Amino acid sequence: MMKYSPLKSRFYADEVNDSPIEQVRLTVPITDDPTLPCLTFRTWVLGIVSCAALAFLNQFFGYRQNALHISSVSAQIVVLPIGKFMAACLPNKSIRIPATKWSFSLNPGPFNLKEHVLITIFANSGSNSVYAVGIITIVKAFYHRQLHPLAAMLLTQTTQMLGYGWAGIFRKFLVDSPYMWWPSNLVQVSLFRALHDVEKRPKGGLTRLQFFIVVLISSFSYYIVPNYLFPSITAISFVCWIWKDSVTAQQIGSALKGLDIGSFALDWSTVAGFLGSPLATSGFSIINVLVGYILIVYIVIPITYWTNWFEAKQFPIFSAHLFNADGGRYNVSMVLNETTFEFNHQGYDSYSKINLSIFFVFAYGLSFATLAATLSHVALFHGRTIWQQPKASFQHKFGDVQTRLMKKNYDSVPQWLFYSLVILVIGLAMLACEGFGKQLQLLYWGVLLAISLALVFTLPIGVIIATTNQVDTMGVVIISSLLNSDSSEVTMALARMAVVFGNDCFELRRGGSLSLLCSDSSTDISALARLVYKGLNRAPAQETTELAL
Repeated sequence: MMKYSPLKSRFYADEVNDSPIEQVRLTVPITDDPTLPCLTFRTWVLGIVSCAALAFLNQFFGYRQNALHISSVSAQIVVLPIGKFMAACLPNKSIRIPATKWSFSLNPGPFNLKEHVLITIFANSGSNSVYAVGIITIVKAFYHRQLHPLAAMLLTQTTQMLGYGWAGIFRKFLVDSPYMWWPSNLVQVSLFRALHDVEKRPKGGLTRLQFFIVVLISSFSYYIVPNYLFPSITAISFVCWIWKDSVTAQQIGSALKGLDIGSFALDWSTVAGFLGSPLATSGFSIINVLVGYILIVYIVIPITYWTNWFEAKQFPIFSAHLFNADGGRYNVSMVLNETTFEFNHQGYDSYSKINLSIFFVFAYGLSFATLAATLSHVALFHGRTIWQQPKASFQHKFGDVQTRLMKKNYDSVPQWLFYSLVILVIGLAMLACEGFGKQLQLLYWGVLLAISLALVFTLPIGVIIATTNQVDTMGVVIISSLLNSDSSEVTMALARMAVVFGNDCFELRRGGSLSLLCSDSSTDISALARLVYKGLNRAPAQETTELAL
């Protein structure tokens, strides 16, 4: 007979009432106050305004040579004083909606955390530019053609809404599972707590809010230095400075056109610009990326380039452009029909094959390997959890306290709504492709094939993002078309797809909706809501104890 252990019993009780992920336990409280108002007048007004503002600004500034991106964190900070100002000034007046029994209050009380989180979710929905706008821009700017306004609208809206449908379908696996902890969202959780939790300042120290203000002012002040006063410190290359006239030194030491050996940066945007902030990424993920980077960039690429594999020396060692056989920039007009924009086989055979820099050769090759590794990694390390999650959901066995609080205090969105949304969006997507004179040049079966690929890869890629904060890509499954001469995508699929726009729209249906789920707002919203929306306000300890029982 097993002997009773008070220590083991207390440890088990702590595990029942908390998350299995240490970072979540240290960041997210396990209490909730379901009486706080959420969808208030302030939430709708500030949420819609912040969503529209970020959507416009990021799309507008996205056309700059150096794109400027305003994240939802900016809105998260700005709306706090506005919300408190509205709570202090608006009258506590109830307004009835005409022809209905519904009414709402202009000022239901103090501006609270749940309103703040919901407004940030609104802002996050509009903070990322729409992937489909790239197609519309390229068609008009590079090919001087017009798309029917309704076709363009359907193209953008269906690719966006499909991601929200995916988020609902995979909610049980990517949101309800306690092991899908979304590291980047914990940063915003910490910020919410710093802005709302009341703390007593420790002797000789700072509260979280005071520390945040100090860091905010310091980082904003320093940002002026690399971006306006001394832009050169964004990439300092000592090797290039010492051997100014050496081509080999430029290839080895250049931070922009070479291997970046011996270079460093004093600009935080350079550090976090590609893989995101390392402060929101686990140590094992950073080490994994670092080892792979050193192996490929410092060992494999130099060996293959200077031994002239695939005639690599005829082209730059690092470049995002495409080249012809003579080493010049690839002329897309030589391989496309200027009237129908179909792929010209005869022109391609008489002109040149497409050539890439050796760096992009390995980038594309390893992207295929990454997709295969994603499937095997998720199957081996998370397969059992994924297999057991639906059964646990049907038996109402939820893994962590945040999920149990959500299920206990609030009704979930019905699953049939997400399935209905996906079916409706697929129908509208096929209408956009088959109708309007087939301007998008993608047939209905292309839409179905793209969605099928997204359906297969959404879960494994979502698991990788939710556990490592590293975004995988499907951009090489069907290689995109050369929609402009600067494109780094290879036109291998054009020979079979036969058209340019159709190939890129195929990638959009597959990759755009997937990126919306995995790296844009949909699943981040759901995970953020699970971690924050119902779990950050202090509630009586009795409710938590009853929940654990």
